[in-house]
Amino acid sequence: MSRQKTHHTKQFKLDAINYRKEHPDLTQVECAKNLGIGVSTLARWEAQFRDNDGDIPVIGSGSYASDEAKEIADLKRELRDAQDALDVLKKAIDILGKD
Repeated sequence: MSRQKTHHTKQFKLDAINYRKEHPDLTQVECAKNLGIGVSTLARWEAQFRDNDGDIPVIGSGSYASDEAKEIADLKRELRDAQDALDVLKKAIDILGKD
């Protein structure tokens, strides 16, 4: 049986980091346990917070790291759709050409 992946909101992640800062007497393990998350999860969020100048990037359904990433995803989807349409047309030509 596999564990279902839990998706936490950006606000929850920021609150978890603030909780850790507000309780310097607690270890990272204790903070994670109090928050109901894994130690490695909390450590990863803290690293992302440090690496992104006090922000945590959220990537998921409809969320992109930047406008460029969104544009790339849109262009890839458009290219895939055009290739699918071209494949359908090629098959139609093959079928009609055999008559």
